[in-house]
Amino acid sequence: MAPPAPAPREPAFVAVPDETGELHPMPEIDEDLLEIFIQEATEILDHADALMARLRESPHDRELVTGLQRDLHTVKGGAHMSALSTIGDLGHAMESLFEAVSEHRREMTPRAVEALEQGFDRLHGLVQLVGRRQPTAMPTGLIRRIETLVAGEEAPAPAPAVETAVTPVGARPAVEARTIEDEETARAIQEYIRVRADLLDTMVNTAGEVAIYRSRLEQQVAGYRYNLVELDATVTRLREQLRKLELETEAQILSRYQRADEAGLSAFDPLELDRFSTLQQLSRSLSESVSDLSSIQGTFDDLTRQSETLLLQQSRVNSDLQEGLMRTRMVPFDSLVPALRRTLRQTASELGKRAQLRVEGAQGEMDRNLLDRMKAPFEHMLRNALAHGIESPGERASKNKPAEGTINIALAREATEVVLRVTDDGRGLDRDAIRRKAIERGLLTEDKQVSDRDLYGYILDSGFSTAETITQIAGRGVGMDVVNNEIKLLGGSLSIDSVPGTGATFTVRLPFTLAVTQAILVRISEATYAIPMSAVQGVARIGRDDLEKRLAATEASYAYAGETYSIHELAHLLGVHASSGGDEGQVPLLMTRSGDQRAAVRVDAVLGSREVVVKSVGPQISSVPGILGATIMGDGSVVMILDLAPLLRRAALRRSEGEETQPEPMLPPSALLQPKRRLLVMVVDDSITMRKATTRVLERQDMDVITAKDGLDAVEKLQDHIPDIVVLDIEMPRMDGYEFATYMKNDPRTRNVPIIMVTSRTGEKHRQRAREIGVERYLGKPYQEAELLHNIHDAVGAGV
Repeated sequence: MAPPAPAPREPAFVAVPDETGELHPMPEIDEDLLEIFIQEATEILDHADALMARLRESPHDRELVTGLQRDLHTVKGGAHMSALSTIGDLGHAMESLFEAVSEHRREMTPRAVEALEQGFDRLHGLVQLVGRRQPTAMPTGLIRRIETLVAGEEAPAPAPAVETAVTPVGARPAVEARTIEDEETARAIQEYIRVRADLLDTMVNTAGEVAIYRSRLEQQVAGYRYNLVELDATVTRLREQLRKLELETEAQILSRYQRADEAGLSAFDPLELDRFSTLQQLSRSLSESVSDLSSIQGTFDDLTRQSETLLLQQSRVNSDLQEGLMRTRMVPFDSLVPALRRTLRQTASELGKRAQLRVEGAQGEMDRNLLDRMKAPFEHMLRNALAHGIESPGERASKNKPAEGTINIALAREATEVVLRVTDDGRGLDRDAIRRKAIERGLLTEDKQVSDRDLYGYILDSGFSTAETITQIAGRGVGMDVVNNEIKLLGGSLSIDSVPGTGATFTVRLPFTLAVTQAILVRISEATYAIPMSAVQGVARIGRDDLEKRLAATEASYAYAGETYSIHELAHLLGVHASSGGDEGQVPLLMTRSGDQRAAVRVDAVLGSREVVVKSVGPQISSVPGILGATIMGDGSVVMILDLAPLLRRAALRRSEGEETQPEPMLPPSALLQPKRRLLVMVVDDSITMRKATTRVLERQDMDVITAKDGLDAVEKLQDHIPDIVVLDIEMPRMDGYEFATYMKNDPRTRNVPIIMVTSRTGEKHRQRAREIGVERYLGKPYQEAELLHNIHDAVGAGV
């Protein structure tokens, strides 16, 4: 059955030259007043656009009519005050139509709704012209048409094919239940001030820098606190040594007195003799110095405690400031919807098609800069959906589809990404036409078979188009490649799916970047990375033997919280060398989830959580999949912030295609330069001076050093790190060197780690006891640097 012939179509006002009258130049008015009017009119017209979408669904809702009438009255009054007669006269005509409907003199027919939609589109266009200080033309034809509707006469109807219905933006019931009065009251109560966007961005960046400085200051105070604890231990040790000195001094004096008394040579008390009083005075002076040192230590401890309290308070204030500034940059996606509606209506009018726009999750917020840069790509995808996807009304009727096509935009948050899906119910992508065009352009050979997703990816190439004719809407092949490049520059991705005869879906994934975020720090080999907390469901530990058995299976998985997670190695996802060291006990797994993708990611160590400041890394690095940004740690080092979602998707794709799970390197070449593993040495000594001196000697030889102040502290450090060699003192509080060496030789994890004892106890009996325990080397204090280094290299073996 042939489709019915379309009725004579009245083109939209944007394409009708006789719709406009003579040009009206810009009036001479105050610039500040004009700016205020433009800002207010733009906000009111966007609000009216949302009400018009609801009015099309409920044309008899008097509350909507009243709200629109109030918006028009405000715009008309501001236009007349600014001497903008073109806007004022059109607004007055539209307001008259709403008054006629409100007074029951006129019904809100579909033609009236269509005329009002065109009127609001024209008002928005006029406001934009005024904003650019360009002359405006009186829309005489549109005003006459609206006046005809006010008089109760049927104006020449536009063709049904150009009607564009736009439905509410996926509003939640609570939002729909709000009355017009509530919305007006909320708008009246809120007060706004204008701030330049560049100034706001500078403030956000400055707040981020303040957070970095605070973090560095916190680390310095933590180091100060650590040294205070060392000072306290030193004072305690000095006091004990002084007490022993006093006892020894008195014992020697009494011993000499007794010998002198037995010989009958003593005429004075021994403490009254000059030779004894000097030693006694030095002992007492040392005791007073220890007391003074203890007092200074207590004062420093109080000052440090107060500094820590102030830093904690500053951290809270800084977090509130940062979040507040970030909220000023976040805008709801709903603010972009009116412009998308106008684009849809105008494009449908030019193509003679009918379509409605549905938006789900429009209340979700996005960064203002991100939203501004995504406006043009979204408009192009809408035009593409109408030009290539949505069929004409007659064709849709022959396929038993509604006359109006539907384009749906769904906004959702998945872990660290904002996911936007643009879906239409049109004819879908023409697979054969795309393949034919790809072969013509030499992108594909006739005998090569590719998956549908790979085939659809060819439409993202520059100059690629399947349109038979070139129009102002489509056909030049310079659209989707620009869209894809813009999304890549933002650190996002674009994927395409299509079902012939049903429609196509364009999925845009963009990073949800905030200036401050909570992150988990993890270690892979010698490198540290940060993973946003929002991407992590939990942390589990698994035995190394159990992990190896699971990885040997075809589908490595791990059950956590009633769900199954596929196991991945973070080192393999990043394309870096995995660490072969580590203990033989438990291995940490990060439980991550992105959409339907669940993964247990194995790392070498979890270093804890921390609030980090996200810094931009530039387009060269941000375009690399898996890099969300970077942050500066308290010690000034730069740590990459990872985005696991694209890495996991890539790994899943390679698995599904039967390829090896080890991908090519995904980090920049500089990040893949893995140096030779440095020797890890543990220095255990209760003397701060000896620890620092030995550390400097070893670090000059490109060795990594871990220090411990006594045996118990060293036992705690062994839980996280297994050194290549231990440099050990004997006399230490809590646990001495002999006890610690015995502990190491009895532990299977550390049994083969060589030990070098460096001590002032050089007697043969001390050496013999060390040999019985299993200590490999024994040096006396003070040691020679060359001798220590020779013994270290000799103990761990050649080639290390």
